[in-house]
Amino acid sequence: MLIPLLIFIIVIVAVVSFLVKSYNQIVILRNNVDKAFSNIDVMLKQRADEVPNLVRVVKATALHENTTLKELVALRSQYLQSENTIDKIKIAQGINGGIKSLLISIESYPEIKASQSYLELQKRLSDLENMIADRREYFNDSINLYNTGIQVFPDVLFAKMMSYQKMKMLEFSEKEIEYNGVRL
Repeated sequence: MLIPLLIFIIVIVAVVSFLVKSYNQIVILRNNVDKAFSNIDVMLKQRADEVPNLVRVVKATALHENTTLKELVALRSQYLQSENTIDKIKIAQGINGGIKSLLISIESYPEIKASQSYLELQKRLSDLENMIADRREYFNDSINLYNTGIQVFPDVLFAKMMSYQKMKMLEFSEKEIEYNGVRL
């Protein structure tokens, strides 16, 4: 009578230990993904904060770029108000495209291109783009570890019970693939 009870207790302890280990491992992986996105978010906010500077530099000279400037300001506001990671990524891609479009348009304005404010802003945006690229790589690595973690046996059993879903890596739009950064 004592041996079956002991075996039952050992099995229960083993199952509970497995569940706790699996849960903790997935929580750690998920927290790493959240941390990785927070690192990107800081850089994306800094880039969004450069939009008013870009507007200030361009507005006085390039009045017909007003529509692009208004779109950038609206996207910046949306980004700062958004709390959803997926929405933030989409809005950030819009900001990136808007900045790229505006910088290409500015090439037609030698007086803007020659201004010290514009040159400093270009340098700052270029530095931010490089930092964002580094953080994207870390984020995608974290996503890869998380996705692998919820798909390997035996953790996959627990992940399915808890409805953990595979997460998408940050993908680059066609425009971003073509984008070579800010030209100095």
